Amino acid sequence: MSFTVIVPARLQSTRLPGKPLADIHGLPMIVRVAQRAAQSRAVRVVVATDAQSVADACAQHGVRAVMTSPNHPTGSDRLAEACRTLGLDGQDRVVNVQGDEPLIDPALIDACADLLDTRPDCVMSTAAHAIQSADDLRNPNVVKVVLDAAGRALYFSRAPIPWWRDGSQPGQPRPASPPPLRHVGLYGYRAGFLRRFPALEASPIEGIESLEQLRVLWHGERIAVHVSTSAPGPGVDTPEDLEQVRSLLR
Repeated sequence: MSFTVIVPARLQSTRLPGKPLADIHGLPMIVRVAQRAAQSRAVRVVVATDAQSVADACAQHGVRAVMTSPNHPTGSDRLAEACRTLGLDGQDRVVNVQGDEPLIDPALIDACADLLDTRPDCVMSTAAHAIQSADDLRNPNVVKVVLDAAGRALYFSRAPIPWWRDGSQPGQPRPASPPPLRHVGLYGYRAGFLRRFPALEASPIEGIESLEQLRVLWHGERIAVHVSTSAPGPGVDTPEDLEQVRSLLR
């Protein structure tokens, strides 16, 4: 089945102002992301933005963009509007690629889209990989996910989960299984669910953790998780991240 990649792009960023237009070897970052996503099996890649300057930069480089409201509280709300504009609904598949992931693996995009085909019990799909570093496990900026026996998300958290009750002594190795998993911010959706997502009441745990995917679990829907064997390339949140990506692409 075919699928569409939508890349939400807000111009405002507290840690890196103007992030979508940051230059990476002669191309705006949002264009780099779209070009990378186009290497997947997606039938089209569309940028959803609230900034005319971002839309203009996309047009200069042959990337399709649609304008969306500047008042969306979440990226999912912006994607829902883009789905309406593009006429996507029902079982149409949409993959949300973040606009600050210029090194995203196209195969990982395909995996999230394919997972929806094999999991009719799930309205969404996402990805994760094993955490190797104790620092990452403790870092609240590294989101963790715990799965059920069928590979569906039980919970996402900024806390180190699952918590090993008997392994609290420093230097004591964790059990090999199940490994703690780092959540990758890549999402596949059924367009019909995505279009009704903004109407779902925000959940208390979503506000506490500041993780909008918890709204999905709160309302009893299911998210399938693809566990990859390796970590994706680094995203861009800070000027230091941007320099790292420039160096890797050099």
